[in-house]
Amino acid sequence: MIRLCTEDDFDVVREIINDAAIAYKGVIPDDRWHQPYMTHGQLRGEIEDGVVFFGCEVDGTLMAVMGIQDRGDVCLIRHAYVRTAQRNLGLGTRLLAFLESTTAKPLLVGTWAAAGWAIAFYEKQGYLLLPRRQKDRLLRTYWKIPRRQAETSVVLASPRWVDL
Repeated sequence: MIRLCTEDDFDVVREIINDAAIAYKGVIPDDRWHQPYMTHGQLRGEIEDGVVFFGCEVDGTLMAVMGIQDRGDVCLIRHAYVRTAQRNLGLGTRLLAFLESTTAKPLLVGTWAAAGWAIAFYEKQGYLLLPRRQKDRLLRTYWKIPRRQAETSVVLASPRWVDL
């Protein structure tokens, strides 16, 4: 079942993010890795900045989360994570399809350039990896991330993407 995450889910959302983000250790640049990957304050800040989380439950337990953030003419897919033990069961695909159904706007996804599995996931869903110049412009326009993170990231666009 896919549902809106509420304040009551806050700690579980953070737990899922931190569990799944272990996959980045040793993959993303060392200066971008930290433990925990998402602190309480960082998650609170993301929610206050408009990221709305949805979760996928299996047998009544939240197993995957994905956020969506309206940024005017586009929506961003943010913080898409599946518990390590639940990967490759289609939970991420179900969440992404659900979030796509909630908006007619083009969707953009930012992820680490070194996270080949994440890039492959979105490409399998029909997302297009955007060229560097366009990526740089979009990250400056729609995301609030440190410059170093932008340098080591990529942006993918949904199939309905129109170059804005």
